[in-house]
Amino acid sequence: MDKGLLDQVRQIAADVFGIPLAIVSPDSSPDTIDTWDSIAHLNFVLALEQRFGLQLEPEEIEEMLSVGKAAMLVRR
Repeated sequence: MDKGLLDQVRQIAADVFGIPLAIVSPDSSPDTIDTWDSIAHLNFVLALEQRFGLQLEPEEIEEMLSVGKAAMLVRR
């Protein structure tokens, strides 16, 4: 995994979910981030699409259940 890409995704997650970057890891998920609800999930997806200039498929959005998984999908 490209550390630079992962760090960018972690920063976006921290911004969208309103939490400190230090507590965002590749394993961070809706189970570990209280503010990660369905609306925040969509905001996370939109922020990733905007930052990286891509369009995620609905199936990809559904499987984006952790910060690490989000980074893997962006890298694809």
